[in-house]
Amino acid sequence: MDHDEEAAEQLLFSQVSYQIANIQHTPTDILGSLNTALKSNGADDCGQRALAELIASNGVTHIISTTSDFPEYDAATEALIPVVKPEWVTASIAKGRLANPRSYSPDPRLFFSGLVLCCADIPEGDKDAIMGGVLATGGLYSSSVTKQVTHIVALTMDHEKCQIVLKKDLKCKVVLPHWFDDCLRIGKRLDEDPYMLPDPEILRKKPHDPIVETRKLDMEGATSARPTEPPRVDTRELDIFKGKKIMLNSDLKIGSHLTGTLEDLVARGGGSTTGSIHKADILICQYRESAEYRTASRAGKEVGNLTWLYYLLTHNTWTNPMRRLLHYPISQYGLPGFNKFRISLSNYNGEARVYLENLAIAAGGAFTKTMKEDNTHLITAHQHSEKCDAAREWNINMVNHLWLEDSYAKWQIQALSNPRYTHFPPRTNLSGIVGQTQIDKHAVERHFFPQGSIEESDSIETGPLNARRLEQLDQQNSGLPGSSILPAFSPNHIPYRTHSENDTPRASKLHKPDAALRTPAASRLVTNGNGAETPSTTSSRGAKDRAAAKLHDQAADIALYEKERKRVGGVIFGGRRKTSEDAISNGSKKRSSPKNEGAVTDEDTRDPKRAKKSKPPPAMRMLLTGYSGWNNNKKEAEDKSRLRTLGIMVTVDPTNCTHLAAPSVLRTKKFICALAYAPMIISTDYVVDCLAKNERLEPEEYLLDDPAGEQRLDFQLSTSVSRAMNHRGRLLRGISIYCTEGIKGGWETYKDVVECNGGNFNIFKGRTGAVAASKAAGPDDEADEMAADEVSYVYLVSNPSPADVVLWSKFRSMVAETGQHPRITDTDWLLNTALRQELHWDDKYELKEDRVNDTKDGQ
Repeated sequence: MDHDEEAAEQLLFSQVSYQIANIQHTPTDILGSLNTALKSNGADDCGQRALAELIASNGVTHIISTTSDFPEYDAATEALIPVVKPEWVTASIAKGRLANPRSYSPDPRLFFSGLVLCCADIPEGDKDAIMGGVLATGGLYSSSVTKQVTHIVALTMDHEKCQIVLKKDLKCKVVLPHWFDDCLRIGKRLDEDPYMLPDPEILRKKPHDPIVETRKLDMEGATSARPTEPPRVDTRELDIFKGKKIMLNSDLKIGSHLTGTLEDLVARGGGSTTGSIHKADILICQYRESAEYRTASRAGKEVGNLTWLYYLLTHNTWTNPMRRLLHYPISQYGLPGFNKFRISLSNYNGEARVYLENLAIAAGGAFTKTMKEDNTHLITAHQHSEKCDAAREWNINMVNHLWLEDSYAKWQIQALSNPRYTHFPPRTNLSGIVGQTQIDKHAVERHFFPQGSIEESDSIETGPLNARRLEQLDQQNSGLPGSSILPAFSPNHIPYRTHSENDTPRASKLHKPDAALRTPAASRLVTNGNGAETPSTTSSRGAKDRAAAKLHDQAADIALYEKERKRVGGVIFGGRRKTSEDAISNGSKKRSSPKNEGAVTDEDTRDPKRAKKSKPPPAMRMLLTGYSGWNNNKKEAEDKSRLRTLGIMVTVDPTNCTHLAAPSVLRTKKFICALAYAPMIISTDYVVDCLAKNERLEPEEYLLDDPAGEQRLDFQLSTSVSRAMNHRGRLLRGISIYCTEGIKGGWETYKDVVECNGGNFNIFKGRTGAVAASKAAGPDDEADEMAADEVSYVYLVSNPSPADVVLWSKFRSMVAETGQHPRITDTDWLLNTALRQELHWDDKYELKEDRVNDTKDGQ
C-alpha cells in the first residue's frame, strides 16, 4: 500500500465526531479498542463533554452505544444524530467506507439490526421478499457468503453456500425460511434453534412434545407497577443521579421513614430531592392523572414510578422509564373498555407470569389464576396446554402476550383479527420475548397530555410548586372536590385538553347534548346584544382563556365552600343551600346543564336535617373462627353492629384482617388462611368481654395461649406467626400444587389455602396436556426457609382412594415431561405446611400404591 492509500484509509472517519454513551458501563477492553480504531482513522473524540450539550450544539455526529437505554437517546434521534453499536466501527473499517448506521442501530424496533443475511436454495420471489424484510427491519443482505454473514436461509444443507459454511467453519447459522417468516409475523426476533439445519426441531418433533422455555431478563426489576420490597443497594458508590433533582410525588403514598431512606439513597447517587415540580429534573409518581405528571411530561422531564426508581438504585444504570411498561406511571382508571375482560394465563412461568398478571391488572382487566367459561381471553406462550384445549372448547379468545403489551403500550385495545396476536410459531415458547415492548410515547401524549392543552403550570408562577393552587385547579377540572387526580380518561369523562372542555363550576354550552351532536358545525356568529348575530372576528379561544382566568381567581372560594359543604350539619356560615349547582354557579340564575345535574350525588342533595352521622373507620378488622356465641342470625347481626360501633369490623376475608380470633388453635380454613398474613391472634374471649363492657379493649391482653393445641398439632404458634411475617403470603410462591377433584373436604378449601400462601393451584382430572409450572420464585425469595431443591417438585394432594389412585401414574408422566419431580401427598402435608409456615417434607406424607394396598390388606 502506497503513502496516498494509507493516508486515505486513515481519513475514513475524518468527518466523524463521536462520543461513547454509558461509558462507565462499557468494558475497558472494548472501550480501548474502539477509541484506538476511531482515532487512528481520523475520528474526533468529543471527550467528557456533556452529551446533551453536544447534541444541542451539533457538536457530535455519531453516538456509539450498545443500547438505546441512555437519557439522551430521544434527543439524539430527534436531532437526526445516528446512534450506532460498536460493530459499526469494525464494519466500516472492513468495507473501507462508512457503513449504513441504520443496520447497526440499537433501536429495539429494528430487531434484525446487526444481522447479515444470505439466501441459498430459495426461489427468486421468496428471496426478494426476504431481502426487503431484512432491510426494512435494520438488517443487511449479502449475495455471497462472507465472514460478515450471520445467517443463511436454506431448505437443505446441500447447497454450495451451506457447504462453504461447513468447510470454513464459519460462525454462521443456517436456518429454514420459516424462521424469517415467523419473526416478521410476530414483529420480534425469535430464537433460531428450532429452525436450524441440518436437523430442525420444527420438522423432527411432534407438536405436543414439551417445548423448552427460553429465559431472558427483559422484565427483570419491572414485574410490578408498585414495588413490594425496598431497593437492594449495597455499599458500592452510586452516581446514577449525578447533578439531578428528583421529586417524590404525594400520590406515591409512602411513609416518612421510606421517604427519608429514598432521599438518602438519591443523595448517595449524586442527586437531591425537591418539592417543586419546576425545579425537578425527574418526577417519581404513581398515576398519570396527577397535575404534577402532566406538568413534568409537558416540560419534557423524565417521569417514572417507584419501581423504576428502585431499578436505578439497585443497578446504578440508567434506563428509560418508557423502556419497560411497568416502569412508567399507570392510569388510575385503566384502559377504557378493558374492565370488561377476564384474563387468564398459560405456559408463562416465573417472572414472565408475574409481569403479565400485573400488566393485565394495570390495564384495568380482571386476572384469574384458574380459567372458567366466563373468561374472555387466554394469553398463552404456545398452543399446547390443558387451558388451551379448554379455551377452544369454550370459544375463549386465545392470544399471545403481545396483544396485552401492545394494547397497554398504545393505550388502545388492539384488534384480535391482527394475525400478530394469534400466531404461535411451532416449537417456540413466546415467553422468551416477554417484556420487549415499550411505552408508545406519542400515544401517551395524545391521551394524557395532548398538544395545545392548557396546563396548570401556565397560570402558576415559577418557583416552588404551589400545591394548594394545583389542588384547587384539579378540583375544577375533575369535578371531584378535594381530589388531585383527574378522571380525565374514565369512559364517563371528557379527555383532558383545555379548561373549557372539562366540567367546571359554571355550566358550559359545550356540555349540552344538542351542542355536542350538532351538525353541521355551529355558526361562528356572536350576539351583539340586540338579538342580532354578527360574524365573530376571533375564535372562541379568547373567551375560553378569560373564563379560565376568572375561574382561577375564584378557585380559593370554591375550594373553601366544598370543604364546608362536607362538614356534618352543612355550611356553618350563611346557611346551606340544598343543591351544589346553586352554590357553584356563584350567583348565576341559570340552571346548569343536564350533564352537570346528573353528576350531582345523593349526598349533595340530601337535606341536612336527615344527614346521618357516618361511622368512624374501623380500628380493627377481625376474622372469627370457631366462635360459639351466636346461636341465631339476629343475635349475630346485632353483635356485629355493636362491634362495628366500637371500631371492630368483623370480616370474612383473611387477606385484609388485622386480628384473628379463635377459642383455641384450629385447623379450620379461616384459621390457616388468615395465618398466612400474620395477623394478631387472640382469644374469642376478647369478643365476649368487648360486648359485655360495651367498649373496645386492648387486644394485646387477650393473645391466644393454647399449649395443648400446639402440642397436639406439633408446632409453635408464635414461631408460625413470625415466619408468616417474613413470608408475607409467599410461602408457596413458585410452587405448583394440584388437587384431585374429589378430595376430602372439597378442593375449594385447599385452593384457598394454596393461593393465600402464594402458590399456584390447579385441579388435576387426569388430562396430561397441562404443563406443570413449579419454578424458582426468584432472587427475592432467598430469605425464605425453603430448601433450594424444593422448587423442582410438583405436588398432587390426593385421597388414597381407588378413584384417585388411577390418576397418579398420569400425574407422574405429566410432571416428568417437564423435567421436574412429582410428589403425591395426603392433605396433612398441605395443612401442616400452612400451619407451621414452613416448607418441610417428610416421607410419611407421601402416598404410594403399595401403601394403599397395605392399608387394604390390613382392613
